[in-house]
Amino acid sequence: MINNEAIVENYIHANMNEEDEILKELERYTYLNVLRPRMLSGHIQGTFLRFVCEMINPQKVLEIGTFTGYSAICMAKGTSANTIIDTVEINDELEPLIRKFLKKAEVDKKVNLHIGNALEITDTIVGDFNLIFIDGDKREYPNYYNKFIERVSPGGWIIADNTLWSGKVTDISVRESDPQTKGIVEFNKIVKQDPRTENVILPVRDGLTIIKKIV
Repeated sequence: MINNEAIVENYIHANMNEEDEILKELERYTYLNVLRPRMLSGHIQGTFLRFVCEMINPQKVLEIGTFTGYSAICMAKGTSANTIIDTVEINDELEPLIRKFLKKAEVDKKVNLHIGNALEITDTIVGDFNLIFIDGDKREYPNYYNKFIERVSPGGWIIADNTLWSGKVTDISVRESDPQTKGIVEFNKIVKQDPRTENVILPVRDGLTIIKKIV
């Protein structure tokens, strides 16, 4: 059977700018040495995040779920010199790798890495955010949203990854039995019903929800 999704993705890669060498090295290292490497954002999504940052020019960014640092580097590359990016990763074993590549990419001065539970650590970070990228524990997506929407500036943005969850969000039996799918379904419902925001779900990779806080 022909994998049309893989063919389309290869076509996209062939018709966009080349991946940054540091990001290419990080992606290769992640796939060779880190469990669940598909969690890495990758060239298409990373470029999208960089473009978003270039368009909205956020001064303060929060990322939930650093993984090996690919998306943090992309956002840092798309922001101005005085932008501060706070990124939170729960897996402390990834810290040396993240710091190594933040430094190699020369963005370590603008990216603050926090290790621990995002719902707890963010209480120590002062101020509101112009952009929040959510890519952490899918079971916690509703809690992330309810906690962080209050800290998004009016006119600010939230981008949430994996909001289609390989199509599982449409499977009623899985939605009831799998806590991660259930968390994403609940998140999507909360976002749709929130009168303070507008949103769209893009079928990019595993689903990207773009949320604008209007009040």
